[in-house]
Amino acid sequence: MRLFIAEKPSLAEAIAKGLGSTDKQRSCFVCGNDVVTWCYGHILEQFEPQEYDEKYKSWDIGLLPIIPEKWQMKVKANAKEQFTAVKDLALKADTIVNAGDPDREGQLLVDEVLNYIGVLSKKPVQRILVNALDEKSVHEALRDLRDNREFIGLRNSALARSRADWIIGMNMTRACTKHAEKAGYSSVVSVGRVQTPTLGLVVRREKEIQDFHPVNYFQVRATWQHPQGEIISHWQMPDDMEGLDAEGRLLEKARAEAIVSKVQGQTGAIRKVEQKEGQSQPPLPYSLSALQIAAGKKYGYSPQQVLDTQQELYEKKLTTYPRSDCDYLPTNQLADVPQILDNLGSLSGDFEKFVQGADRTLRSKAWNDKKISAHHAIVPTTVKANMDELTDMQRNLYEMVAKAYLAQFYPPQKFLTTRIEIESAGEIFVANGKVILSPGWKVLYQGEPTNKDEDKEETAQLPAVQNGESVTNKEAELVTKVTKPPKRFTTSTLLAAMKNIGGYVKDKSLKPILKDCSGIGTEATRAGEIELLQERRYLKLEKKELVPTEKAMMIIQLLPDSITYPDITALWEKNLEAISNREMSVQDFFSQQKTYIQQLLDDAIHKEIEPPQDIPKCPQCGRPLKLITSKKNGKKYWICTDPERACKSIFSDKRGKPDFNPAPAKKKNGSYGKKNFNRKAG
Repeated sequence: MRLFIAEKPSLAEAIAKGLGSTDKQRSCFVCGNDVVTWCYGHILEQFEPQEYDEKYKSWDIGLLPIIPEKWQMKVKANAKEQFTAVKDLALKADTIVNAGDPDREGQLLVDEVLNYIGVLSKKPVQRILVNALDEKSVHEALRDLRDNREFIGLRNSALARSRADWIIGMNMTRACTKHAEKAGYSSVVSVGRVQTPTLGLVVRREKEIQDFHPVNYFQVRATWQHPQGEIISHWQMPDDMEGLDAEGRLLEKARAEAIVSKVQGQTGAIRKVEQKEGQSQPPLPYSLSALQIAAGKKYGYSPQQVLDTQQELYEKKLTTYPRSDCDYLPTNQLADVPQILDNLGSLSGDFEKFVQGADRTLRSKAWNDKKISAHHAIVPTTVKANMDELTDMQRNLYEMVAKAYLAQFYPPQKFLTTRIEIESAGEIFVANGKVILSPGWKVLYQGEPTNKDEDKEETAQLPAVQNGESVTNKEAELVTKVTKPPKRFTTSTLLAAMKNIGGYVKDKSLKPILKDCSGIGTEATRAGEIELLQERRYLKLEKKELVPTEKAMMIIQLLPDSITYPDITALWEKNLEAISNREMSVQDFFSQQKTYIQQLLDDAIHKEIEPPQDIPKCPQCGRPLKLITSKKNGKKYWICTDPERACKSIFSDKRGKPDFNPAPAKKKNGSYGKKNFNRKAG
């Protein structure tokens, strides 16, 4: 018997149909000697610390770090029935096919089940890579089964990521929560390898906005009259000029006013004319992150909405695998081009015209087998879409994917750029222009919102001039501008920051190292990390902008820079990629992690924490008080945070504050006596 184990039921059904099976049973499909069963994503989960040793029920900092000597897994409570079915089938099978999704998590979640059952290294295991659920794609994948051992690097990368996340999350959450208690913080301080540096990005941006003070800066704009027309230019400041800020902006108004007076009404000469023909290649098809960013800007969709909707389109067999980090296409899919373009030509709107204008013989740089690993860019399948059956969001995203695919069959946009230098009264003025010679692929996007500055540049046409020709100043004016605070992150721009993390590291020497890094998190998890930060009330959405809550600001203040900046996390992702490519071993990776977690713990435990202003203090010793809930009676009490427990002050809670002056207790005879404020909790 040959057993296929799919990542989820929808994939199992597609494979079963590809094998010719219609016999669906409780936990599998049967087709002669082939059986197809499924998981529900990860059906195994890692042990909690206290499952390794009961002593870890205590969050005592002295017990850290917790690093299992032998990692252990358990079956998820809600997946026991399906796991039993998979296990029984795997033990009977002669050959097993890993049909996880074509990425590192998909590789791991099936391999870890086979390893848990004990058959991974004892039976022949093959790998099928299904990038789309349509019948043609499934049949092609079934004809191209691979040896599962080819993907050991991919599995090890996911395994290392999972265990590294566990080590950081379990140890740092415990350490930071207990350390924060000393300053009176009573809630859990949740720490994650990706979650925390992502939160750090938003918090630091918010602090920049809060600390921002607007400053005026100045430019000089001059209009020159030439026989062939007007030339609008800007004063070119000397490189060694003083009075500039760090961004090269002029802050001295008097200097700018002097330039205006100096050239007003003067003659000038064309000092240099440069013209260059250039071209803009069509953008690559979408990876998941690229689609999430683009759809966020165009429609305001959240990254999670885009992922969920692409999953729906994938299960409708209309588009390929959604969790792709690749934006290239394999050349073997060129055979599908006629069918896909014919299908797109039947869509509503301008698609018929766009398909007619496509050159099917063109081969853009997207067709590159060397860039393909387990999956490829998100593109339409050969299944024809009925747009009337799609929701608005599904339709919008399908059309975005379709246009990006169509762009591969359009020529580059061609343009002519012109740069003119004018000298007058010893000062240099520069004018730039750009003329579109042929729109090329950009005809697909005419009428859609684009970069406004780019639009202005594309419409700026300069007159034909030659070196040495004379011009006369028609107008010179002072332009006053005001510096603007940095913009808050949106879900889309935060996702882009997570992917292009090199620009946000604290150690700038890492930027070139991380230039080709895939960012922090993965295509499949970044949206979930942002959603998690909102669910935990660390971030809130205000007019589509992500704003950190007071709790988030407090957490980043509590934690050491080593965990709130993305430097090490980004390097980890680079190492995980090296593991995937078999350029680094899991053992070498974890030898680094042991050193790193100890460093993180030391940084966190010894960091000085400023107690919040609104946390009440103990009237006996002056230390912060902490709100707790009694396990005995469920009531809330405030206790002293004296680490030595020498001060045993405890107070009842009254509307979220300690009751320092409780009402005197009533005696049996009806009178009231004195009662000490220091009462025992339930």
